[in-house]
Amino acid sequence: MTWVDAVTRLRARREAGVLVTVATVRGHAPRDAGAKLVVGQTETWGSIGGGNIEAVAIDRARGMIGASKPEPELIDFALNDKVTNEHGVQCCGGAVSVLLEPLPVVRAVAIFGVGHVGLELARILARQDLDLHLVDTRADILTEERLDVLADAVAQVHVHHTPLLPEEVLEELPHGTHILIMTHDHAEDAALCDAALRTTHLGSLGLIGSEAKWVRFRKRLATEGGHGEATIDRIKTPIGLATLTGKEPATIAVSVAADLLRTFETEGD
Repeated sequence: MTWVDAVTRLRARREAGVLVTVATVRGHAPRDAGAKLVVGQTETWGSIGGGNIEAVAIDRARGMIGASKPEPELIDFALNDKVTNEHGVQCCGGAVSVLLEPLPVVRAVAIFGVGHVGLELARILARQDLDLHLVDTRADILTEERLDVLADAVAQVHVHHTPLLPEEVLEELPHGTHILIMTHDHAEDAALCDAALRTTHLGSLGLIGSEAKWVRFRKRLATEGGHGEATIDRIKTPIGLATLTGKEPATIAVSVAADLLRTFETEGD
């Protein structure tokens, strides 16, 4: 398996990893510059030469996987018998620098309702490195022709057509997925809010709409849904930046995207 395939596999599994690269070589070394190793929590793919270099790199990579905000690191190795190594002697005679780059689990966002605002929002978020889930009950909203504007997406786009119960998609979404509810039907929005509050593995929850809409929803979530005040407060509404008040779909989408990206920045602080 190539290192590219290994990175792709980790992403598909939604597992963190580290890409290890021989950055520089001076003199003799087990591998040339550019050799790569991909380290996951329990598996590795490729090699940077074995021995102490590789063992140390794997140990450090697994430490980075467990860190909250790992940063790239450069480790220098002297390959001679005068150096005390943790995992045995490598006396090729040269020196090697190894770069460790974290491969975090990418964020996931689900947009429920891909109407005028939803599609504009998808166009913006598709430029980010994330898993983007688009959910709608209307088949004509999710046609290839309409979604062709996302053809050059950086994000990995997943389309879900759910004619009857879009809330069933919530259980299928990755852990920590950020939810944005903006369907064409207030009853559908309400059902999604209720289901999202009952789905424990999700990230932030956002609902588009007016204050009057939220007053009705909040009462219904409390009386019919049986949710407590603290639970209901998980839903943010209105979504977007309060200082950006335009009502055009593209303007709303920019506002919502900026607000969400700000949420990303504060995660883990």
